[in-house]
Amino acid sequence: MRTISNLTTLRARILPILTGPPILAFLPALTLGAFWTGGEAALILVALGLPLFFALAGALQLWPPQRGVPRDAVTGLILRPGFEAALQEIHDTAIEAGLNSACFIIELDDHAELVERHGPSAGDLVARRSGERILSALRQADSVARLGEKRFAVCLAPVQQFDLELCIQLAGRIQAAIEDAISLDGIAVYVSCSIGFCQLGRARTSGGRDWLVAAAEALADARLHGPSAIRAYSARSAGQAETRSGLQGDIAAALESGQIQPWYQPQISTDTGKITGFEALARWAHPVRGTLGPECFLDLIEEAGLTQRLGQVMLYHALTALKAWDSAGLPVPRVAVNFAAAELRDPGLVDRIRWELDRFDLRPERLAVEILETVVATPSDDTIARNIAGLSALGCGIDLDDFGTGHTSIASIRRFDISRIKIDRSFVMKSDRDPEQQKLIGAILTMAERLDLETLAEGVETVGEHALLAQLGCDHVQGFGIGRPMPFDRTLDWISAHGAKLREAPRIGRQTG
Repeated sequence: MRTISNLTTLRARILPILTGPPILAFLPALTLGAFWTGGEAALILVALGLPLFFALAGALQLWPPQRGVPRDAVTGLILRPGFEAALQEIHDTAIEAGLNSACFIIELDDHAELVERHGPSAGDLVARRSGERILSALRQADSVARLGEKRFAVCLAPVQQFDLELCIQLAGRIQAAIEDAISLDGIAVYVSCSIGFCQLGRARTSGGRDWLVAAAEALADARLHGPSAIRAYSARSAGQAETRSGLQGDIAAALESGQIQPWYQPQISTDTGKITGFEALARWAHPVRGTLGPECFLDLIEEAGLTQRLGQVMLYHALTALKAWDSAGLPVPRVAVNFAAAELRDPGLVDRIRWELDRFDLRPERLAVEILETVVATPSDDTIARNIAGLSALGCGIDLDDFGTGHTSIASIRRFDISRIKIDRSFVMKSDRDPEQQKLIGAILTMAERLDLETLAEGVETVGEHALLAQLGCDHVQGFGIGRPMPFDRTLDWISAHGAKLREAPRIGRQTG
């Protein structure tokens, strides 16, 4: 059977060459042979007659059309139909020959925000560069496709040995290539990506399409832990596809039962190293699925119309945490709580915040109200402006979150009485190695200084980034390099350990004198 299959494949490849226009490649040899056997007359007949014959045959459509694989206009990569066909062929070939392969799906993180910030042409440029970099990390025989605006797929040509460790290494190499700086209108732009992959034979059912679905489920798992996450397909990945529907019915009860509570991420001074606050970030302690991040349930809360209720729950627990830190004698000056646009449209918001602060006997300056830059940058109704002004007048700090990702004007910053801007992680990423990033951060910090605004950099992950921000004059830093979000009970030990480190380590900050 294998011999017959090989002969069929060989015939399918050779016959089109011998019976179609590709035979023209042999025209010089044919004319030379004709001259040797038939003289000049045969030479002229073959040299002129054969091309005319093929031209006439093409005009009359006697040759079957050459079907090319459809390709993406922006990246030049094959599209889903061509990739699925290649995937099935690789699947069958590898299974029959006892070889190994893997299917990867790569998705660019925050692609919609990039297009909104820089325009569709920037989105196309990033997609094109990403496609080129994926190709550069692979072999020529591997198949690469563009599956959507921000999604790519890879299927490796079958090999003898390709285990989980090699899959992870390749995914890391692709990720590193994509996440290198991209030049956009003279500035360096960084994008991150999440990757899910499935090794051949790991999918629940057979066939190329099921293989692709398994890789997509692994990607969904990666996105839950992103950005820049890599996940292999497993039985757990398969369950992620069913998570959303299962969570919809639980969300309201989770809010009321206390399953959704803040985790706290520390913020520290770049000058003294001391804790200047914590940001409250929502986490769901699901009794079956474990701890879930906001990307798993915030949209469900919005769909259920429970955004304001979530805000009330977060505020209550955040103020409770402040009182508990005070009782333990731990120095936490304030806590930052995110306020969504739906909450800011509540006419009674200022009175409710005032009542909550009085209830806990806390001064207003110990609460930082975080609002997204998009809320300030886009035209808003008078209620939002009134509430933000009212909270500022009350004494609460107003933090402008994700600064640099929208189109905030200086007039808007003044109008909303912003007291601190939070520099988005996209500017902080690799800033210790990229002079262009340093210039952008420097410009933001100069503007903030002129406007008498405090600054906080988000997404600080390395000592180099921390040191650079301190040298440039950023007031506060926050990120995994400082401390990951943690439940309240863990903050007690973290604060004590951080205090011990400050007593032992030299200070990182601006040098004077």
